[in-house]
Amino acid sequence: MALSYHFFLFTCLLLSISISPSIAQTSFRPKALVLPVSKDSSTLQYLTPLNQRTPFVPVKLTFHLGGQFLWVDCEQGYVSSSYKPVRCRSAQCSLARSKSCGECTPSPRPGCNNDTCSLLPDNPVINTGTIGELAQDVVSIQSTDGKNPGRVVSVPKFLFTCGGTFLLGGLANGVKGIAGLGRTRISLPFQFSATFSFDRKFAICLSSSTRANGVVIFGDGPYVLLPGMDVSKSLIYTPLILNPVSTAAASFEGEPSADYFIGVKSIKINGNAVKLNTSLLSINKEGFGGTKISTVNPYSVMETSIYNAVIQAFIKEVENIPSVAAIAPFGACFNSTFIGSTRVGPAVPQIDLVLQSSSVFWRIFGANSMVQVKSDVLCLGFVDGGFNPRTLIVIGGHQLEDNLLQFDLATSKLGFSSSLLFRRTTCGNFNFTSN
Repeated sequence: MALSYHFFLFTCLLLSISISPSIAQTSFRPKALVLPVSKDSSTLQYLTPLNQRTPFVPVKLTFHLGGQFLWVDCEQGYVSSSYKPVRCRSAQCSLARSKSCGECTPSPRPGCNNDTCSLLPDNPVINTGTIGELAQDVVSIQSTDGKNPGRVVSVPKFLFTCGGTFLLGGLANGVKGIAGLGRTRISLPFQFSATFSFDRKFAICLSSSTRANGVVIFGDGPYVLLPGMDVSKSLIYTPLILNPVSTAAASFEGEPSADYFIGVKSIKINGNAVKLNTSLLSINKEGFGGTKISTVNPYSVMETSIYNAVIQAFIKEVENIPSVAAIAPFGACFNSTFIGSTRVGPAVPQIDLVLQSSSVFWRIFGANSMVQVKSDVLCLGFVDGGFNPRTLIVIGGHQLEDNLLQFDLATSKLGFSSSLLFRRTTCGNFNFTSN
């Protein structure tokens, strides 16, 4: 009897040893997830890798803040034993707000199956869209405590869309699709927060260097940058505004925009208000106007009348600095030997995007306003967007670099840090090595 009792205890001990790792693995629930974001030197696009498929393949993606969802090229070399098309009229199809079903006559393959849910993947760089099959496959991503990366976790049925190879036109070399972080229920932030039940927030911090990775963290802070600074503790907040009309290159009728808009009320340079038609800054019922944040525009873009007013006001404030011939795509360039240097970049007048009140503004310092185009030439890093563009102001990548932005999807607000250079850190200072 004693022998059998001890054998029973020994067996239980063996079982606990053999199953406890798997229990730990399945019960682990991350509070946040992390991906590196690099800057491509030739296209100035921001790129991020995501492990997808069975077996896992690292897929290089263009990072699109306003993208509707993850889409990848399924026409060239998509092989996965866990790929599964989403059937028409299914719950996932409803979640994705699809309004179309697809049929495909060749032999079944990823991206080509019958009675499947269809979405409209698009490429904002070449402003082109197409129709593609909604599908699900496994993705893996590193967890984080906000300071370091942690263990890798998987999402077995991550929803994405298949795009055609032609849709990769204009994207950086080696890119196989777009990582969409926009305001839809199947974008990366929404799916990750739903899967792991963490806060519907994410933060981006784009590096100004092509040699140091920036970071995107899905989930709440802390957001710690070397040498141990939690940037989430000193953010300024402004409401996110929903544009009721899609701004994507392809969309279903009645869809709202997946882009993130903020309410810029006026612009100041050196504390002086720029004279412009402020009625242009609002979004009208057709979805035209407003100010959005973009990671696919390398520089901020402004409607012609706003652009001209900003350029003229800036030139007036730097009349002691010699102008030089403009170098495309910029319209105001200067002899940089006459411009000093500060902790926050070239010593030029600060530009304020005034938000919901005069006391809330996004301040743009020289590091984010000026672009070094030659050894002795600095240009104001804003681009003329022409007359009657869909969006009046697009805050582009150069203006976002070394600024941390937190998108709170639950309360629809943006937290922003302004330049981290003031605090002697950069977006290239996230510690991607383990403890």
